[in-house]
Amino acid sequence: MKKALSLLMAVTMTFGLAACGSSASTGTESSSAASATDTAETSAAGTGTVYKVGICQLVQHDALDAATQGFKDALTEKLGENGVEFEEQNASGDTANCSTIINGFVSSDVDLILANATAPLQTATQATSDIPILGTSVTDYATALDISDWTGTVGGNVSGTSDLAPLDQQAAMIQELFPDAKNVGLLYCSAEANSVYQCDVIEGYLTDAGYTVTRYAFTDTNDVTSVAQTAADASDVIYIPTDNTAASNTEAIANVVLPAKVPVVAGEEGICKGCGVATLSISYYDLGYQTGTMAYQILAEGADISTMPVEFAPNVTKKYNAANCEALGITPPEGYEAISE
Repeated sequence: MKKALSLLMAVTMTFGLAACGSSASTGTESSSAASATDTAETSAAGTGTVYKVGICQLVQHDALDAATQGFKDALTEKLGENGVEFEEQNASGDTANCSTIINGFVSSDVDLILANATAPLQTATQATSDIPILGTSVTDYATALDISDWTGTVGGNVSGTSDLAPLDQQAAMIQELFPDAKNVGLLYCSAEANSVYQCDVIEGYLTDAGYTVTRYAFTDTNDVTSVAQTAADASDVIYIPTDNTAASNTEAIANVVLPAKVPVVAGEEGICKGCGVATLSISYYDLGYQTGTMAYQILAEGADISTMPVEFAPNVTKKYNAANCEALGITPPEGYEAISE
């Protein structure tokens, strides 16, 4: 009887130990399963993903620099410093360099390309139809990409932001500041499609306002000074659109127009700061930040770039260059904000 009882107790303990072992194993498996689920959810949320973004900027000047910085700040803020890697390159104003840079991005299979200015945008659209491309500091996408039936959306793998300030308001600014002027010269780079577009549009507004409008186009940096001199000799006021070549040569232009006492109204703040007296300007930093927000939506939220319309800067501001206004004896009316030094 004692032996039987002992045997029964031993069997009971064995099953108990087996049950405990089974329970411990189940707990471990449950923990592993939960961990796997958490990992999957974390991965799905994008944590740990590092996006590669290529940035091709046409040339170095204040406006484009600000747009690039705004773009980077937006993505870094939204993805975290460890969530995005930027490969930033400057084409130094050379379209051939844009091609080399963009093709490098395509070869390294970046997740998104930022094309800062028209030439990089044109090059990028020719280089890839798969990698998402966002443009910024591009004035008119229809002109830049030769789109005849423009509806506000590029389609395909392209979208972005436009730096176009209202050209009718810029023409009105010239009237407001220089009502007695008769001859307005349009100074721009003929190689920049968006500069040609702006001059086409504003010439109509200025002609309707009674001005005699003459175009003065330079082809590159080599003839900026000579063309600016010709414009200054024949103009009461000069208008310069958002033009990258002009923006990179404001000192040369200032050395012509200021001694000639010919005021320049500019399409953006950087040009005005260098050689102008007034501008109706956007914030290029805000424009770049807006583009960075679009990039986040594409990369992290799965937004369909083909359906994303081109966006515009939400605000424009009348600004004046205090030093140049003083040098030319111009007193800007109320409502103009001085450009900060």
